[in-house]
Amino acid sequence: MCGRYSIVRGDRIVQVIPNVTIPANLRLMGRYNAAPSQLLPVIANDSHEVQMLRWGLIPSWAKDPKIAYNMINARAETLAEKPAFRKTLASRRCLIPADGFYEWRKNPDGTKTPMYIRMRDHELFAFAGLWESWKSPEGEVIKTFTIITTAPNELLKTIHDRMPAIIPREGYLDWLKTDVMTPEQAMAWLKPLPAELMEAYPVSPLVNSPKNDSEDLIKQQAEAAPAPQKPKKSRAVTPQKGLFDE
Repeated sequence: MCGRYSIVRGDRIVQVIPNVTIPANLRLMGRYNAAPSQLLPVIANDSHEVQMLRWGLIPSWAKDPKIAYNMINARAETLAEKPAFRKTLASRRCLIPADGFYEWRKNPDGTKTPMYIRMRDHELFAFAGLWESWKSPEGEVIKTFTIITTAPNELLKTIHDRMPAIIPREGYLDWLKTDVMTPEQAMAWLKPLPAELMEAYPVSPLVNSPKNDSEDLIKQQAEAAPAPQKPKKSRAVTPQKGLFDE
């Protein structure tokens, strides 16, 4: 699952993703703690411009927009099977630019450590996503997106059992084509990014709350020492009287 990420250097989008522009009236606010339901910069394949879409997919046929809370991610392996994603995968794909993302590593003592994962060269990258346009009963049109996830690479395996599908740069233009894409063509881009391109380190638990949004969230923290295990008290064993004891 990918439930939080950062997109701080929005101005780098046009330098990293080809043939994309930022509208003059669009003010990109840097986010260190991008969270579901927020409006975030996305490049959808219906335009060459950066747009602000809401995180959490609402299918066009949905009657209740609350479905978005359950659709912030879409598993790559089942996209072609799910009614909510099958047609969307074919024709409504998008790139979600990011500087890094967060996952929570489970520790032996049961606690969880937030980890920040980014490219080893610290450059902007892009998640693979799907987008939809939903019209409310009142006539309001809302554009939403979901982030596709895939199996973890060797680095992410030590942290979580899933990772966001990251499109390599050579795949950006293909993913954004308006042509219909088959599931087989899509899966060619939805593989785990090689672990050697990425790095991860522990960060502050402040990231647990989406209300916190500052540079402090991505600063590396020292690993906490594991909590000492209390020795188990040994119970005195009372010898039982045998059949032939006096």
